[in-house]
Amino acid sequence: MNKLLIIDDENQIRKLLSRLMELEGYEVLQAADCRSGLKQVEVNAPNVVLCDVRLPDGNGVDLIERIKKNSPLSEIIMLTAHGNIADGVQAIKNGAFDYITKGDDNNKIIPLISRAMEKALMNNRLKQLEEQVGNKYSFDSILGNSKQIKEAVSLAKKVAATDIPVLLTGETGTGKEVFAQAIHVAGIRKNKSFVAVNCSAFSKELLASEMFGHKAGSFTGATKDKKGLFEEANHGTIFLDEIGEMEFELQAKLLRILETGEFLKIGDTKPTKVDVRIIAATNRNLQKEIEENRFREDLFYRLSVFQIHLPALRERTEDIKALANYFIATYAAKLVRRVRHISPEYMNALTRHVWRGNIRELRNVIERSLIVCSDESLTLEDLPIEILNDQLDEITAKNSSDLELSVMERRHICRVLQFTKGNKTETARLLKIGLTTLYRKIEEYKL
Repeated sequence: MNKLLIIDDENQIRKLLSRLMELEGYEVLQAADCRSGLKQVEVNAPNVVLCDVRLPDGNGVDLIERIKKNSPLSEIIMLTAHGNIADGVQAIKNGAFDYITKGDDNNKIIPLISRAMEKALMNNRLKQLEEQVGNKYSFDSILGNSKQIKEAVSLAKKVAATDIPVLLTGETGTGKEVFAQAIHVAGIRKNKSFVAVNCSAFSKELLASEMFGHKAGSFTGATKDKKGLFEEANHGTIFLDEIGEMEFELQAKLLRILETGEFLKIGDTKPTKVDVRIIAATNRNLQKEIEENRFREDLFYRLSVFQIHLPALRERTEDIKALANYFIATYAAKLVRRVRHISPEYMNALTRHVWRGNIRELRNVIERSLIVCSDESLTLEDLPIEILNDQLDEITAKNSSDLELSVMERRHICRVLQFTKGNKTETARLLKIGLTTLYRKIEEYKL
């Protein structure tokens, strides 16, 4: 319920206002002086405080700052006597929402409290959203206890407090954007924009327009001026993913931004100034790209002032279980699925798989498992064929030679089924066996 605190030493007025606001649906608290009012604020954190200026043990205007210190999201309305405008003006300066002359009719006070309550509730919602965003993109969201990931997080935390460019390296799917967001949230620009752009997702011309913007008439279809992503990220952070895919010509424009904070929009003659932090990421070996004249050496040294390498998932297998449990909980909630049991074989298969697609592949496999599982348990049968093949390879290595033929047959049928995307008729044709035989073997091998 919406909480309203009334601080007034006049018992009759306090009770009258309390009754009136209770009829409006508020939970009303009362206090007769500054001391008891502050106690109510500390214990109950009211959304709105309606406070008299003249109180037995102090001045209500001076009390505003003390209330705000204990409950910064509360909104305060001052009750001034005899139209004392000076008190009202000082109250606003001290952080009050508004003031009203004591004795004004109820038609004024009820809407004023209502507006203050709306603002206080909005303050609370914004704080909750900020906390959710902060938690989602903070370093705490990066799971794992392996030495490799801890070292990467430690470096990222150190560089977050600065404003220098950062280059994140590592294979696709290792979480480079998550790291970039965490660096931004922990940095001095955390309250400004975070803009991400995948440099491999656009053609050279389109990427130039997206990143730097253009002037109307600069090319066919440019009917009006367009802001680029660098302008959108002004005073914030821009994340340039797959920077190694950027065309050589555009690299020169990026270098100019790093050196001067300026760039030219397409079709413009006057430079545009921006103040952005640049975090770049790549899965390529940029030193090799430089040797083959596909990446500018001067740009590399400007971007790589601080490099952080993110380990592949196969290099930190001890983290797979924690990541898997997190994704299971996340997607179970998203898909409204209840998971009561995870078979040891299922988790063992995850930990033994070589995750070429890294964390992204693990996430996708678990989401698929939750979609296809038929009950409240996750078992081997819920994993895709390529992961089951890993299990077959292990069985082949351990079992005696008299089992090898059946194991190889099972594996080969699995791979053909994968190739045909589960089309049994096409699988039977490629295997040169009857459809009935295929179904029998699928049943026999529990495919």
